[in-house]
Amino acid sequence: MQVRLNGNETRLNEGSLTLADLLAQPPWRDRKLLVELNGTVVRKEDYTVTPLSEGDRIELVHFVGGG
Repeated sequence: MQVRLNGNETRLNEGSLTLADLLAQPPWRDRKLLVELNGTVVRKEDYTVTPLSEGDRIELVHFVGGG
């Protein structure tokens, strides 16, 4: 399936059916992320029930500590 991930056209394997499936893959696994799907922020508790579809726009923002 073809999606736009962080501004880049990206092909996902057919095993990436939900946001949780996508986030279980490197480089996203085990990162604290803010997820936006088609312009709407998705709550972490909804990742497993949020399906991905052809043409979705996904923005993944990870947090970096510093000072």
